[in-house]
Amino acid sequence: MTPAVDAARQAGIDCQVLEYDHDPAAESFGLEAAAALGVDPPAVFKTLVASLSSGDLVVAVIPVVTRLDLKALAAVSGAKKAAMADPRAAEQATGYVIGGISPLGQRRRLATVVDESALTHPKIYVSAGRRGLEIALQPQELVALTKAELGCIGR
Repeated sequence: MTPAVDAARQAGIDCQVLEYDHDPAAESFGLEAAAALGVDPPAVFKTLVASLSSGDLVVAVIPVVTRLDLKALAAVSGAKKAAMADPRAAEQATGYVIGGISPLGQRRRLATVVDESALTHPKIYVSAGRRGLEIALQPQELVALTKAELGCIGR
């Protein structure tokens, strides 16, 4: 499997791993996952990596139907500013490729912020560490396992 799936299973989290045929031409990996799995798109979350004004990287987990509010992410993270991280830096820090970055099982544990809307779903779907692979779990379990902060970071 992947480090993300291993991390969830080692933590004893009740999760479901779902695989689908990834289309390399897909414009939105998250919306592709929702359609392929027959899941309501607001319950599918994407994992983005941002760079804070402090120089630290932070992981943002937001619904695929929203955009990341960088100002809100900076505020929750205690930074003055945030910007999207360089893709290579994100891949190096997490150990995953863009489009397959998971909030779980990252090479280097990064501070994580999960959009508070996650708690409105009994189950959410996040990347399991590669394109075409999702993991379904309770949002509270994702927050606990990643030691995440909650915030309104999607718009």
